[in-house]
Amino acid sequence: MVRSRIRQWAAAGVPVVAGMVLAAGMPATAAPGAPGERPALCGHDQRSGSAAVYACAEEGDLLEVRLGDLHPTQPAIGYDQIYYKLGRYTLGKDDVNKRFDDWCEANGQGGVEDAEPDATLADPSTFDCEVEIGDETDAELDAMKTLVVGPGGVPYLTDGHHTFTSLLEVAGPDVRVRVRVQDNLSTLPTSRFWERMEADDRVWLRDADGSTVEPTDLPGRLGLDTMNDDELRGLVYFTKDIGYASPEALYAQFRWGNWITGNPEIDLSEWDRGDVESYLAAVRAVSEAQTALDADDVVDGGYTAAELGALEEWNDGDAADDGEFAKLARPYSDDKPGKLAYAMEYKKEHGLE
Repeated sequence: MVRSRIRQWAAAGVPVVAGMVLAAGMPATAAPGAPGERPALCGHDQRSGSAAVYACAEEGDLLEVRLGDLHPTQPAIGYDQIYYKLGRYTLGKDDVNKRFDDWCEANGQGGVEDAEPDATLADPSTFDCEVEIGDETDAELDAMKTLVVGPGGVPYLTDGHHTFTSLLEVAGPDVRVRVRVQDNLSTLPTSRFWERMEADDRVWLRDADGSTVEPTDLPGRLGLDTMNDDELRGLVYFTKDIGYASPEALYAQFRWGNWITGNPEIDLSEWDRGDVESYLAAVRAVSEAQTALDADDVVDGGYTAAELGALEEWNDGDAADDGEFAKLARPYSDDKPGKLAYAMEYKKEHGLE
């Protein structure tokens, strides 16, 4: 359905979504109703504000959103993952800056093909993505970040907190990108909305310290200044493709973080987040424990190791001096530094150690 809509819009010359380029406006009033129902105004040409546009969106629609308008559905992020991205964006050695590649991928357009010397995320016409709007594959559309429309037409981000926070931190809240609508629950009362979000596993109500939070405690916007630092979530990011592969389950990395906390066999007492060798040792300890699990072992919240992407062999069968672990360990002096090196270099440059 999404793909056929995009082709129709592209054929009609619509750049994003027909009638859905967002503008500032007054919030739409949410009225109680069944999930998926849209406000009465959607049957008329009365969508004059951004909240009304969101409230009238349908599942599968692709909306161009302002990053500063998105509401998080989790209280914390892994700062070290963000620091890697910011290091890559500001200290990178890529031929074309990684920020444009990440934007193109998030926008459903593959990677970046080329960028002008003065290219900026504020003006997508200054760089070219690999895939034209309207030519996206199903896989590219499925990989896009997602949101659920809540009461009052509020856009709640359900996937993409780290990607979008990284882009926001480097380019500001006015950057715009397409996001896929996962569901429209704008007509539900607030209490029922959050009940539905929890039932659908589309909200993470645990803070960085493991404590439970209420929906009212969630940050009002993305940013390092509004979201807490979940150190274990950041650590888990660096075990990707060494101890686990990206699963479909939302909040999988947080679940791995909870598992680390409850696993006495993983000793992180000597873990120093400011030291590369110490960080690599922590990555190895966690990733080896991940791959030691049986496929049906429960990790967290009823999810098994297989469901959360645990690999059968550490480093996917490669030795420590090869494969993803070796890539992660590359120093900043390398032509292609590892992710940890970028994170450490960024923290050093900004006094964050």
